[in-house]
Amino acid sequence: MIINPILPGFNPDPSIVRVGEDYYIATSTFEWYPGVQIHHSRDLVNWTLAKRPLERRSQLDMRGNPDSCGVWAPCLSYADGMFWLVYTDVKRFDGSFKDAHNYIVTAPAMEGPWSDPVYMNSSGFDPSLFHDDDGRKWFMQMQWNHRREAFNTPGWHPAFDGILCQEWDAKAKKLVGPVHNIYGGTELGLVEGTHIFKRDGLYYITAAEGGTGYDHAISMGRSKTVLGPYEIHPDKYLVTSKDAPDAPLQRAGHGQYVETPDGEAYVTHLLGRPLAPHRRCTLGRETGIQKITWHADGWPRLAHGGMVPAIEVPAPGDAKAHDRPKTVAYGFNESALHADFQWLRSPEPERLFSTSARAGHLRLTGRESIGSWFEFSLVARRQEDHRFRAETVVEFSPETYQQTAGLTHYYNRYKFHAVGVTLHEKLGRVLVIQSCAGDYPSGKLSFPIDGGISVADGRIHLAVEVRDNDLQFFWHAEGEDAWQRLGPVLDGGVVSDEGGVGEHGSFTGAFVGMFAYDITGAGKAADFDSFSYTRY
Repeated sequence: MIINPILPGFNPDPSIVRVGEDYYIATSTFEWYPGVQIHHSRDLVNWTLAKRPLERRSQLDMRGNPDSCGVWAPCLSYADGMFWLVYTDVKRFDGSFKDAHNYIVTAPAMEGPWSDPVYMNSSGFDPSLFHDDDGRKWFMQMQWNHRREAFNTPGWHPAFDGILCQEWDAKAKKLVGPVHNIYGGTELGLVEGTHIFKRDGLYYITAAEGGTGYDHAISMGRSKTVLGPYEIHPDKYLVTSKDAPDAPLQRAGHGQYVETPDGEAYVTHLLGRPLAPHRRCTLGRETGIQKITWHADGWPRLAHGGMVPAIEVPAPGDAKAHDRPKTVAYGFNESALHADFQWLRSPEPERLFSTSARAGHLRLTGRESIGSWFEFSLVARRQEDHRFRAETVVEFSPETYQQTAGLTHYYNRYKFHAVGVTLHEKLGRVLVIQSCAGDYPSGKLSFPIDGGISVADGRIHLAVEVRDNDLQFFWHAEGEDAWQRLGPVLDGGVVSDEGGVGEHGSFTGAFVGMFAYDITGAGKAADFDSFSYTRY
């Protein structure tokens, strides 16, 4: 049995491909580095991280990218003996424009080597590549119309102005021929995230519609030619929770079709699991999968009926879901950073952290302020559970209040809670809490324990515990055993897609990890000798 979500925590926009007996899902990583997460499975039930292929400056440099920009909606495919990955690097979030640059990289095997990118175009985001059985290749993405004053204002086009399709010449490595607008979707609108597959001589197109909030859906059409016109599915939508507000899996949409070697059909989709009472998805947008069946009218539908995604889905075999470990501990004894961790934006991680500067420690070099879009030293892993606890141990000797290092529950510059060691002019070395609870667009800090509490020199043990919407920090000094509460219970639910700005204002996910900043420019270092994540 498949248990959804199959990829818990921040794993949106799933693109799936089967290569022989192996399945791969690529998901968006936005401003987190390295770019694009690709998971692998042999049974559609159990998934492991296989690769993050955009890992060097020539492929991806997101320094300066705003929050919720960066890598949007990749498409992973396999043809001609190689993997093909197309992706968007979005450089602008607010205002009428979207600077969205589309690229393609290839590799002979999942582990690489992955090529340098070839530029495609910048006319929209959510690219996809379809390999037709006649050898031709077709590149698609939504078209962004910047001319609207607001969505659906009379006399103006919506910003989501249909799906463009153009032939890709793989030998010449360029787009050729005319550009066609092939799919406008349904009246739900905001059409994006398109993929095409071919079955029994017909071309089927899937698309995300309704925005990535609670009206999200996967629409479908079919045509006799790749360029359309596309007849809309008689039910319009293959997957959606928009009319089922009490369903446990919400925001369902943006997925891709896949068949098993035996011809069983499935479709991936993103989803959210909101917490009451504020309906906030603290785990971000996650990945699920549904079984579908083909009907006599030549259209697929969810195997269990209706359009609302299910938590339990029949697997193609008798595989059972492996139990996730309750606690994952990281000792920083390896030469490379553990694959569970990522950092923000920069293709030069050596400026942010080191696993070799001190044996058995992760050393963070303080750079710009918490929330900087350029160089902020944060090494963090995804929040995968509504209830969890993270712990770390930090050694840090600040020389000014402009230097801080510690532990943070982080979404973006407007949504985080952080506990850190810093210096106070009167109190000396202190522990301080710094929060930004969805204060958009000012990003002003609050200090729940004011100037902090004095702590002696030496290692400091820090912990954060999140239980649904509640967050509590803890600490103790080296040599002590009893954890002490630090500060009040904070609103952990604000560290979510919806926190502060609503589900369309930000759409990545919550992380928990270690940070350091030094806004003097001196690059003060902090050493962390352990980190653990425990789910409840």
